[in-house]
Amino acid sequence: MEYTVQKLASLAGISTRTLRYYDEIGILKPARINSSGYRIYGKKEVNRLQQILFYRELDVSLDRIKEIVTDPSFDGAAALREHREKLLEKKKQLDLLIANVDKTIALTEGRMKMADKEKFEGFKKKMIEENEKKYGNEIRQKYGNDRVDQSNAKIMNMTQEQHDEVTALAKNITKTLAEAFKTGDPGGELAQKAAELHKQWLRYYWDEYSKEAHAGLAQMYVDDERFTAYYDKEQPGTAEFFRDAIYIYTGKKI
Repeated sequence: MEYTVQKLASLAGISTRTLRYYDEIGILKPARINSSGYRIYGKKEVNRLQQILFYRELDVSLDRIKEIVTDPSFDGAAALREHREKLLEKKKQLDLLIANVDKTIALTEGRMKMADKEKFEGFKKKMIEENEKKYGNEIRQKYGNDRVDQSNAKIMNMTQEQHDEVTALAKNITKTLAEAFKTGDPGGELAQKAAELHKQWLRYYWDEYSKEAHAGLAQMYVDDERFTAYYDKEQPGTAEFFRDAIYIYTGKKI
C-alpha cells in the first residue's frame, strides 16, 4: 500500500511538516514523486518511519538516527529487539517513579507514611531519568551501555550519607574551579586541586576510574554545548579551562 504525506502523517500520528522535514534532511525520502508532485511512501518508508519514531521515543537525536538507519549494515530486526529492551527498561523506571508518586500522594493526603529511605529512592530514580533524557545518548555512545548502566546502578545503591558527601564535593569543585579560573593557570595549584576533586566526584559514579576516561569526559565538557553552558554560566571560558586542567592532571597533552 502507498501513502501520501497526509495519509502517512495521519497513520503515524505526526505532522505533515515533520515528514517534509525528514525528507529535507535525508532521513526519510519518499519512494517516489507522482505526476502531481506529491510525495508517495511505500512499505519500506513506512518501516523506516517506525524505526525513526522508536528512536525519537528514546530521545535519540535526529543526526544520530540518520547515521543509524542509513548505515548499510543496519539490521531492522536487531534494531527492533534493541528498541524492545530499551522500552522495557524505560517502562520499569517509569513504573517505579509512578509507584513513588502514588506513595507521595498518599503521604500528603495522610493515608500512609513514607520512610525517608523511600523518598530518597524515588529521588535517585528521578535523577537517573533526567540524566538519561538530557545526556544519555551522548554518554552511551562515548562510554557504552554497560558502563552507563553500572554507573546508574551505583547511584541507586548510594546511601543518603554518600549522596550528601558527593553533593558537598560538587559544590567544592565549583568553588575551587571559580577561584582557579581567576589565576588563568590550568596547571596551577588551585586548578589541579579542582581536577583532583573532580576525580573524587567521579569515583562516586564510576566503578572504575581511568585517566583516559577522565580526559575524555573533560573534552565532552567543551564539545557538548549543554555541558559548556553549565560550566560557562558564571564565567565564559571555564569549560575549556577545566578541560585543560584535567588534561594536565591526567597527563594528556593540550
